[in-house]
Amino acid sequence: MVKRHTRSARTGTKAVAAGAGGLLVALALPATTAVAAPGGGCEHRSNDTYDELLECVTLEGVREHQAEFQKIADNSTDPVYPGTRAAGTDGYADSVEYVRGLLEEAGYEVTLDPVEITFNFPAVLRQLTPTEAEYETGVFTGSGSGEVEGQVIPVDINPETGEGAVSTSGCEPEDFAAFDWSGDADIALVQRGTCFFGTKAYHAEQAGAEAVVVMNQGNTPQREELLVADATSVDAPIPGAPGPVTHGIPVVGASSQDGLSLAEEGSTAYVNVLPAETRTDHNVIAELPGEDPDNVVMAGAHLDSVIEGPGINDNGSGSAAILETALMMADTEPQNTLRFAWWAAEEQGLVGSADYVAGLSQEERDRIALYTNYDMVGSPNYVFMVYDADQSTFPAPEGVTIPEGSEAVEDVYESYYTAIGEPYDDTEFSGRSDYEAFILADIPSGGLFTGAEVVKTEEQAAIWGGTAGEQFDPCYHLACDTYENNDDHALEVNSDLIAFAMLTFAYSTETVNAVPGKPVPGRPFELPEPAGPEGTFAEEGGGGLGHDHDA
Repeated sequence: MVKRHTRSARTGTKAVAAGAGGLLVALALPATTAVAAPGGGCEHRSNDTYDELLECVTLEGVREHQAEFQKIADNSTDPVYPGTRAAGTDGYADSVEYVRGLLEEAGYEVTLDPVEITFNFPAVLRQLTPTEAEYETGVFTGSGSGEVEGQVIPVDINPETGEGAVSTSGCEPEDFAAFDWSGDADIALVQRGTCFFGTKAYHAEQAGAEAVVVMNQGNTPQREELLVADATSVDAPIPGAPGPVTHGIPVVGASSQDGLSLAEEGSTAYVNVLPAETRTDHNVIAELPGEDPDNVVMAGAHLDSVIEGPGINDNGSGSAAILETALMMADTEPQNTLRFAWWAAEEQGLVGSADYVAGLSQEERDRIALYTNYDMVGSPNYVFMVYDADQSTFPAPEGVTIPEGSEAVEDVYESYYTAIGEPYDDTEFSGRSDYEAFILADIPSGGLFTGAEVVKTEEQAAIWGGTAGEQFDPCYHLACDTYENNDDHALEVNSDLIAFAMLTFAYSTETVNAVPGKPVPGRPFELPEPAGPEGTFAEEGGGGLGHDHDA
């Protein structure tokens, strides 16, 4: 029997109404195969009822945007990273223009919000002795630059394999104390494991290393490939380095096999990281004024890919879904002001969203009623997951404060899944995507997720289908994250839910921030209480959150 985490106080159904106490829902759920109105009528009507909007936000429309993102990547002849939509590249700039053009044509007030990003050039990692080999590598976010040729010093490398194998390599200053770092060109080799990459690099530099190579752990097939991620986050407390941190020495990645070769006795290597450039990218911000200009409902998704590929699930899926929702809502006359955002440089460490929130005055922050985040909503081996604002499965990580009102956002998602008969689970409310800056600003937040590199269990496959023993997204951060890297059912259900939530909050955020709203036009519908998460994740599992900017 599947263990269900239920909320005993939430049973039966609720007739959701606007006004004195509730969230208004006037819902008639269409079949998932519903198609847009004949003759393209969707683009020329208000779509201000659930019937109309959910009829018009279609899988075909969302997939069309993903196809365009794929075409942009395919056609990119960027001199450094062709074939991608990564921050700082031609592919990203073309993605911005595609989104902006459609939104402006639809009548939105569109702002291109400039963001300074760090552009890293391809790095070199070459072993000189006892083996001569050139290894595939990449530069970690927060890396310094430099050319280093010298001895490789392995730091507490654990060659054990299996799910239970643990590596604490480089997590403590004591890990480096047994070695002589007095040379002019010492290269620390550390292994992925239980702490942040920034912690490992910070300790290595403090010990006296002139370069750092971070190898993948290699304990499971999912942790064998080249690892390139974010090295700006650190574990608390590090005196003098609360994070984010940057490093004065090169920090590059390696696969587990290449790392084991570098760990051989007598190993020497050559590392070269060119100085990074500061480039300007843009967040795309689209606004639809509502009757209440001081109650802003936001939805966001990051628009950039990693340098390895086109990023059509991560995060062409979220970007496409909110784009189609925005286009189909362009003629709505909402009670609340709507704002959609496509973020730059999430893959570099949530840069675009953090820059945006940092640039808002307190008055502007106070205008934002809520923020919803959509990062990977169509994973091919999916599990439907909701950010666990009420902590029914996962206590928030240390240092993460969940803003009041976030539970009400979670309830809308869960009630929708329940209404259409889709099981769902929790994913940790950790701030490990673009909602981090919003929750740090005490803005109620929520979001959806279908999984990254975490492996699906037999129990999960029995509930959601798919393949046990494979990652939720087998192409996560790889070149194969293309148009084919998708599950139609997951993407269609979540695209409908994104539209549903946006229309719901367009008319009332009363359950979130106590600002009175209006009924969503259309006939009322009794939205059920959430059925409760399936409870398929161990508490330490994070709920499928395997994003590489952490450990």
